[in-house]
Amino acid sequence: MGVIERDPYTGHGTTGHEWNGVKELNTAVPWVVWAFLIASVIFSVVWWILMPAWPLGTTYTKGLLGDDVRKDVAAHLQAAQEERSVWTQRIDKEDFAAIQADPALMKDVRETGHALFGDNCAACHGLKATGGPGYPDLIDKKWLWGGTPDAIFETIRVGVNSEHPDSRVSQMPAWGKDGILDHTAITNVVAYVHSLSHPGGESKDPADKLAAGQKVFADNCASCHGADGKGSMDVGAPDLTDGFWLYGGDEASIYDSVYDGRQGHMPTWEKRISETDRKILTLYLLDLGHASP
Repeated sequence: MGVIERDPYTGHGTTGHEWNGVKELNTAVPWVVWAFLIASVIFSVVWWILMPAWPLGTTYTKGLLGDDVRKDVAAHLQAAQEERSVWTQRIDKEDFAAIQADPALMKDVRETGHALFGDNCAACHGLKATGGPGYPDLIDKKWLWGGTPDAIFETIRVGVNSEHPDSRVSQMPAWGKDGILDHTAITNVVAYVHSLSHPGGESKDPADKLAAGQKVFADNCASCHGADGKGSMDVGAPDLTDGFWLYGGDEASIYDSVYDGRQGHMPTWEKRISETDRKILTLYLLDLGHASP
């Protein structure tokens, strides 16, 4: 049996390891560490006994206290639902005008509508509802299918070109790609359409080209967009005179729209969110631009 070498300064034994003349001491574990470890073990055993802890296949040990976080969450959700129902019942029963006239109720609409919009609509229309290429700006109030509360509510319910049997349906033909109009007719009508939103002689196209484009427009486009180009909410045809463009209002963008056609899509939300939430969203959209959420 070997004799344990001890450090002459501390009195601790060494481990026998040495690095460049420096010997490693076999120092005892501090009592604080032992106390912490013992306390941790005792706490763990007590916790395992009192609280849910061990998985047992399809279940788990319940613990003597019977605490269940899922029940707590369910209780909180139930309480929140009951609190919410105080004002959502009014949303269900009252008409749009009555709700809009109630500042306190509209405050709840803005808060809840902001969350609903962020969760369901912002991916396409943007967080600020200003839209983007192919996605309508909901702030400018240039509604393709009507801006009344009932019209907006219906658009949310059935969608546009969606799978809903009552979906709003709208499609602009591909006048060039499908060979309906030749290149000259397309460039003429593009020039004319561009001039509609640039009144006062701002168009740089010659008068004869605009006149030819006007005839192409009357023969092919007026049935949806109207003889004056102001569109029709019955078929979702946009107003071409107001300067608000869904796919761009420069001549190159208009050419792409005429040549390739357009067919927007909005999903139906009837089975995705409740009727109450659709009504809240409608009120929220109508309120956009007038108040902060």
